[in-house]
Amino acid sequence: MQHLIALITEYGLLFVFCNVLAAQAGIPLPAVPTLVLTGALLGVSHYSAGALIFVAVVAALIADTGWYLAGTRIGRPVLRIMCRISLSPDTCVRQTENIYQRFGAPSLVVAKFIPGFAAVATALAGAVRTPFLTFLLFDAIGAALWAGVAVGIGSLFSDTVETLLDTLAHLGEVGVALVVVALAVFIALKWWDRRRFFNELRMARITVPQLAQLLDAGTAPIILDVRSLQSQKLDGRIPGAIAVDEKTVEIRIPDTDSDREVILYCACPNEASAARIAKLLKARGFTRVRPLAGGIDAWMQAGYAIEHGDAVVDVPADARIVVAR
Repeated sequence: MQHLIALITEYGLLFVFCNVLAAQAGIPLPAVPTLVLTGALLGVSHYSAGALIFVAVVAALIADTGWYLAGTRIGRPVLRIMCRISLSPDTCVRQTENIYQRFGAPSLVVAKFIPGFAAVATALAGAVRTPFLTFLLFDAIGAALWAGVAVGIGSLFSDTVETLLDTLAHLGEVGVALVVVALAVFIALKWWDRRRFFNELRMARITVPQLAQLLDAGTAPIILDVRSLQSQKLDGRIPGAIAVDEKTVEIRIPDTDSDREVILYCACPNEASAARIAKLLKARGFTRVRPLAGGIDAWMQAGYAIEHGDAVVDVPADARIVVAR
């Protein structure tokens, strides 16, 4: 343990750079503990607080720019990639879209303080064509604030951190084992939370060919698009789909319509947002509710028609649906 502390004291800047770069690239290695630790060791190290923050910002910008460029070239499918490698629940796509749609690029200033948001916001900025210099400015400010707070906490509580390090050092190999176990437990808890989230969303899906067959046969189900309005404007919707706000949806139906099929779709990995609303609808009286497997991406990849234009929260009169707060 003493050897590890000596390495961090001597090569703290390199340690911070590699950790922040890996974390922002999507590897589940938390960078905040490293920033706090190096901040606590400022008094016995060969680096300054300013140097720590600068290195952290550079590392974050390198990784974030990579995801931004991926967003500009690949588009929204890169968001699915981000959520697949992230340990945050898959609703991160919808949540990030909602925040980014409301506040735009300035939301990047607080992105790294919001679990699940930073992992997707940089790619989303590229996907929605945020000007690169605007992205770079707000992302740099956000990275500096994030790193500065962590380093500041480490410096402020340096005595406490050093006491903890001394205790671990006296434990020798056991201290190293405790650190490794703590990291493993952190990753395991995040993984378990994600698995539990998936289990909650288990239900039957409808495939794209099955939905297309229903539409061709004239057996029109109620189709609900639960993506953000911005996504619907940019990418279009399945013809006849109704835009629904996930946070305000309230649906009431008469008994005569309770057996009508309802199909929901989104752009989240594992159809997370669609499945959550599907469960809500089942609890409110719908008996035939299924998310669309693969969401809007699967529909588009299959070559089926897309309806463009402004997304409007609207409901056909015969659907007997009310969307209200």
